[in-house]
Amino acid sequence: MHAALVDRPGSCIRRLGGTRAGEMQFTRFLRNGSVTATAMAEHAAERTAARVAGRDVLVVQDTSELALGGRRAKANGYGPVGKGGALRGLLLHAVLAVDAGTGAVLGLVDAPVRNRSGGKVKSRRSRTTAQKESQRWLDGTARAGAVLAAARSITGVSDRESDIYEHFVQCPANMHLIVRACQNRRIEADDEEQTRLLFAHVDSLPEQGRFSVEIPAAPGRAARTGELAVRFGRVELRRPLHGASDLPPATTVSVVDVRETSATEGEKPIHWRLLTTHTVRSLADAQRIVGLYRMRWVIEEYFHTIKTAGFSIEQADIADPEVMIKLVAAIAIAAVTVMQLVKARDGTTDQSLLEAFEPADQPILEAVSARLEGKTARQQNPHPKGSLAFAAWVIARLGGWTGYYDKPGPKTMRRGLDDFQRIKYGTTLRLQDV
Repeated sequence: MHAALVDRPGSCIRRLGGTRAGEMQFTRFLRNGSVTATAMAEHAAERTAARVAGRDVLVVQDTSELALGGRRAKANGYGPVGKGGALRGLLLHAVLAVDAGTGAVLGLVDAPVRNRSGGKVKSRRSRTTAQKESQRWLDGTARAGAVLAAARSITGVSDRESDIYEHFVQCPANMHLIVRACQNRRIEADDEEQTRLLFAHVDSLPEQGRFSVEIPAAPGRAARTGELAVRFGRVELRRPLHGASDLPPATTVSVVDVRETSATEGEKPIHWRLLTTHTVRSLADAQRIVGLYRMRWVIEEYFHTIKTAGFSIEQADIADPEVMIKLVAAIAIAAVTVMQLVKARDGTTDQSLLEAFEPADQPILEAVSARLEGKTARQQNPHPKGSLAFAAWVIARLGGWTGYYDKPGPKTMRRGLDDFQRIKYGTTLRLQDV
């Protein structure tokens, strides 16, 4: 099923199966009570663990809500019912391992899929983190520390939702964290000060320097070069007043504040307050933290691939939530392969072809590459044979990329993988005697 998802990305079981027999095979697999989304994710994590030895690894995690069938699934007792008898949808919390130096997607660490349970809950302040959905951030970090133990270093990167006191206090000993601040927390202050808040303290820090970054295009935003002013220092975060009485009274972290000074009228300037367990003593240290945080964007590209650019998971219309959860888990694993090709397209990830393809695929890819190459330099495959970049060039050309315009994205790679599957199947055919 994984091979079918990679070769023919999509969420239609009938199309994935290819034949009636294949459709029934996949249907029975997903409906088998012995098959679980957790087991799929654990198997994917084992493969990821084998790739990280000796690497500096970035762990990026985030949550995405899936509106199934292009709408909210109708009420069936598996989640809370809102207006119009609609469920809130499934939640996929993906934890990805990325090479901190090259940006190569190494694999999936975890991918729990859940449907929110119904019923009223107690006030937020009267609940511990373990009783909230926020626990997923702590679980993802703990899982990463265990799965990626062979890595040279591990740094977890996440956005504002993960700004949780326990996240810093309970971080595994073999990991560091970079979290974008959301809470204007109380911090330890001088004796003469009664209370001091984090944001006011950061604003009072002296500027330590400036540097320029390329800000990529995004919906509603054109690409631009931005100048960032940097402040940094060490702070002691105080324990929250509610729901954390059993935690240490304070924990020390570094804070890196970056503010865009070059934004023109009509452009929303960048402003990040980053909390990290890394020690930051210089402008170079602060730049490194900012660079690692910017790599968090890979998780947004990953969700885009799952939802619209490759697998169209939200168009699936499977009535049984348990079966749908398994399909989401399978697609979450297969989407990593598409992401690996997208990231490998420039030849900067230094990955082997075998991280995404079978050994028997290499001669086929080389033969197809020779047929696709043209006379100009841009029409030549510039990457060494046996590399994932070489394969990515072939798949992108099969998907319609000419080599002259924008870089190939997930949609192009998806189409190319589909074409490659047909070519691969063609090599197995033999003429039969009439």
